[in-house]
Amino acid sequence: MGKGGPPLLLNLTHCICLHPIASMSLQIAVAMIERQGEWLLQLRDDIEGIVHPGTWGLFGGHLDPGETPEQALRREVEEEINWVAGEVRLWFSHQEPHRVLHVFHVQLTAPLETLELREGQDMVLADLDALRSGAIWSPKRQERRPLAPSLQLALDHLERQGLPDPLASHRP
Repeated sequence: MGKGGPPLLLNLTHCICLHPIASMSLQIAVAMIERQGEWLLQLRDDIEGIVHPGTWGLFGGHLDPGETPEQALRREVEEEINWVAGEVRLWFSHQEPHRVLHVFHVQLTAPLETLELREGQDMVLADLDALRSGAIWSPKRQERRPLAPSLQLALDHLERQGLPDPLASHRP
């Protein structure tokens, strides 16, 4: 057989089996983007096949190979709303059998009108009472939509633990 026959196939199979991504859990980084006690939410598209379509969620997404959770979060936020976040603090991580969710706390420093929604159907600032109701009004859709499970998880964590200490990242 010529070059590139079975030995090449064997090498490709070997590489695929040893690739670290194959054995890792899916990792997701999302942000609780806050301004004065209100949280910036994204109404996910109504597209079959995406995770939790048509629900209110947090901005963010999957980590690309080689990215840290913070790098992924910064990339996703810029892609989704055309905003470059300032200080980003890991708030908590939640491990499930097949995924790890990294939730960051970020202060919204830009006026809402300057954000450009590039992914999703709508975005709003919602206070805790609105979040606790379990469904948020969409001005663009003119209807209430439920919270995605990841947003509900973050809300539950907020109710139990509160926000991260803003001084914690500055202590020795």
